[in-house]
Amino acid sequence: MKKQKPQKNLSYNKDKKTMNKRFLIGTPTMGTVRMEWVNGRFGQIIPTNFSLADVQQYVSPYIPYQYSVADAENLIAKTAIEQKFEWLLFWEDDNIPPNDSLVRYNEYMIREDTPIISGLYFTKSVPPEPMVYREPGTGYYGDWKLGEKVWVKGIPFGFALIHGSIIKALWDESPEYMVNGIVTRRIFNTPAAAHVDPATGAWLSETGTSDLAWCKRIIENDIFTKAGWPEYAKKEYPFLLDTSIFVRHIDRMTGIIYPTGVPKAFLDKKMTWTESVKKIRATE
Repeated sequence: MKKQKPQKNLSYNKDKKTMNKRFLIGTPTMGTVRMEWVNGRFGQIIPTNFSLADVQQYVSPYIPYQYSVADAENLIAKTAIEQKFEWLLFWEDDNIPPNDSLVRYNEYMIREDTPIISGLYFTKSVPPEPMVYREPGTGYYGDWKLGEKVWVKGIPFGFALIHGSIIKALWDESPEYMVNGIVTRRIFNTPAAAHVDPATGAWLSETGTSDLAWCKRIIENDIFTKAGWPEYAKKEYPFLLDTSIFVRHIDRMTGIIYPTGVPKAFLDKKMTWTESVKKIRATE
């Protein structure tokens, strides 16, 4: 699929004449990481003729006082905008991708035909659930085999690659706010609201994660078109999840790596995730 050039007023043109840097890795973190994560981060195979920069943005569990995850993401986005990075990779501090993941993502960056890509990882739970989301509020989507590329409406941010034009389009229409004395913009936001339905009198609340809320905003605000990717605005499922990038999800406290158990038929690519789970349940 050939991508149209992003709009010139976004300062992210395909000819890269306005681009200063190519690739930024952003990590929201509370400051403590597992050695397994360190090995995964710094044990990556680096592609030839490749340049990257790192930014770690500290998060506090005391959300009212310091940074929430969304605040940290917005500060990382500020760096990407101010230094004009072509690509931003969100790499959270509990996700351990395969050692060739940067090589795989480099292929996407060279082709520059897909603006948003995520790797595959699972929830920290037993049984595990793949974080692959097609329709809002319907649970995970499992009708795919390991190694396939799956198009979805929602991706997680644990290991997600985003073209800078998307960040810039959101930045241009996001309100400013202050985070610990630093002015940034609210590109990312964690849903947390409550109100009374005037028709029924029912008390309704809305909660969620910044990644899925961000995906919803991309679609509803026609960000693909504004960022110069109109063909993706027309897609029913515009986000790509590459399941060949199988990311491990580690518990920072215990060191348990999820998923703790995966059906062999799924690993052998003989069954979809849904089929393999049904087979196991039928024998229980």
